[in-house]
Amino acid sequence: MFNNSDKTILVTGCAGFIGSNFVPYFLEKYQNYNLVNLDLLTYAGDLQNLKECEGNSRYKFIKGDICNRELVEFIFDEYDIRGVIHFAAESHVDNSIKNPEVFIQTNVNGTFTLLDVAYKQWMERPFSYKTEYQDCRFHHISTDEVYGTLNETDLFTESTPYAPNSPYSASKASSDMIVRSYQETYGLNTVITNCSNNYGPKQHNEKLIPTIIRKALAGEAIPIYGDGKNIRDWLYVLDHCKGIDLVYHTGKTGEVYNIGGRNERTNLQIVDAICTILDIKVPKETSYKKLISFVEDRAGHDRRYAIDATKLENELGWRAEETFDTGIIKTVEWYLKKYKEVE
Repeated sequence: MFNNSDKTILVTGCAGFIGSNFVPYFLEKYQNYNLVNLDLLTYAGDLQNLKECEGNSRYKFIKGDICNRELVEFIFDEYDIRGVIHFAAESHVDNSIKNPEVFIQTNVNGTFTLLDVAYKQWMERPFSYKTEYQDCRFHHISTDEVYGTLNETDLFTESTPYAPNSPYSASKASSDMIVRSYQETYGLNTVITNCSNNYGPKQHNEKLIPTIIRKALAGEAIPIYGDGKNIRDWLYVLDHCKGIDLVYHTGKTGEVYNIGGRNERTNLQIVDAICTILDIKVPKETSYKKLISFVEDRAGHDRRYAIDATKLENELGWRAEETFDTGIIKTVEWYLKKYKEVE
């Protein structure tokens, strides 16, 4: 148990990439919050990501499954949970193609379990919060992939129709709809944020940017799907964390906010930028660009994602602080330290 009367928030999946950047940021910024992190530590979760929080008296890690209702109920009771920020999700598209069932289980059923326990804990009945839980909020972290793919010019807005194309994005779209239903049917105080591709420290090795860096340093072929011209809008992870913080505290109940970096890049531009940085920082006899190799495109590979963050910028005053050019240098430097190329 925590030793003080501070407000306690349940965060889920925070041994993963985005959550493990969020927790230290949040604990440092707010001295009046406790955080309970529920994470099953599947392949994407790593407690090494949270080493700097281990000695913090306002932080508690619990290993467990968000689908385990008995455990979730225990946590709500034991720690008197007053808010939820829900990061936990199976999120690797390739894995969702090979094994979709676990994505449905975690992303759909897990989200439902958290919502339903929160509703029963905080509310007397639909649209009537218990007196002591008036300000409790459920913040659901989602993705731009729920919107499907884009043409060459449009941007995803909060009113873009859902059109998920992979089992992963379909499971996230489903969880968004369940969150919405608890807002509309029961009056649960919810907000949803849909983010673009994140990059930065602590990302899983399988993801695009860590893979490029790792393969390049090892002198191995750098695999790029298809023609390399798939476009993503890249968002530095700490900018995303600051957006989540802002929406959780000041976002309007029942609203959706898109968080994007306004940094559209093709995969070829990404690999070129990283190789250029590596050529300067860890030069070899030939450029790392010689290692770029094109591989067969993956099934259901959306061509372009790009988010319009105007609503978040105009209504809540959020701004991405990192451009891609500044963020990618910070990211490469972090991985160079991780891979012990630079001491």
